[in-house]
Amino acid sequence: MSLYNDRILPHVINLAMRHRELRPYRERVLSQARGRVLEVGIGSGLNLPLYGPGVDAILGLDPAARLIAMAQDAANRSKIPVTLITGSAQAIPIDRGSIDTLVTTWTLCSIPDVGSALQEMRRVLKPGGQLLFVEHGSAPEENVRKWQNRLTPVWKRIGGGCHLNRPIRRLIEDAGFRMLRLNAGYANGPRPMAYFYEGCAAPQ
Repeated sequence: MSLYNDRILPHVINLAMRHRELRPYRERVLSQARGRVLEVGIGSGLNLPLYGPGVDAILGLDPAARLIAMAQDAANRSKIPVTLITGSAQAIPIDRGSIDTLVTTWTLCSIPDVGSALQEMRRVLKPGGQLLFVEHGSAPEENVRKWQNRLTPVWKRIGGGCHLNRPIRRLIEDAGFRMLRLNAGYANGPRPMAYFYEGCAAPQ
């Protein structure tokens, strides 16, 4: 699977994340970003053109070196200073309390130890900072959750570790965040893959 993960999967992810129906979610979330931003799971840099004038600098973290290389073009075109970092969300190489806004877009599904990663995100946020997110995860209906649970073992193998069934709200709150705003519902597409959580949380 290493050839697939290293050479093919980054391009599959980039293509899937370019879907036009995802753009309104990105725009709503990123319009709220302020100050020094850390984007965890920056991927190929699709969010970079959407950050507004309230952002002073962007740090982009991703474990996939090939995706970081793909993001460099978008970083070079950005009007906002961008620093790209190859690394894990489970051990973020950034000082405690140094980030104003932390952004994740369809990222929490694929982090192996998502609880540790969220603790790290809380660590690097300033006391008055914010976590902005749009994620897919566990659906409210039992019949959809059953399909999510059935499909996840296979989906993880072809989707870079992506879980269809993670309880996003609970994971964020269990990591020490207070939910300030949350909208959840189905996007267009197969229901096991299309239950989205969009919101803002603050470290407690």
